[in-house]
Amino acid sequence: MNLNLTGHHMEVTPALRDYVTSKLERVTGHFDQVIDVKVTLSVEKLKQNVEVTLHVPGNDLHAESSDENMYSAIDLVADKLDRQVLKHKEKQGDHHRSNGAVKHQVTE
Repeated sequence: MNLNLTGHHMEVTPALRDYVTSKLERVTGHFDQVIDVKVTLSVEKLKQNVEVTLHVPGNDLHAESSDENMYSAIDLVADKLDRQVLKHKEKQGDHHRSNGAVKHQVTE
């Protein structure tokens, strides 16, 4: 997994970097085929914004969140990404094969 962490109007401290990586490891624990992660942390007056784009095979997952506290904004965006990754993983495994192809169905 390639992590790109940038700060917009703020400096990314090592504590923030460690917190983001620990939260994203939970997401990659569900789905290990994550190619690239781009995280942007920004500050606008009293609002802390977090934007994350996850590049997985066949799709790009994007989530953003804002809160008064940067750590809680990171928590919120990690929860959103977790749900998106689980849904993406479910879609990839499904392939609508409940009955199989027509030629493999049993005719009576």
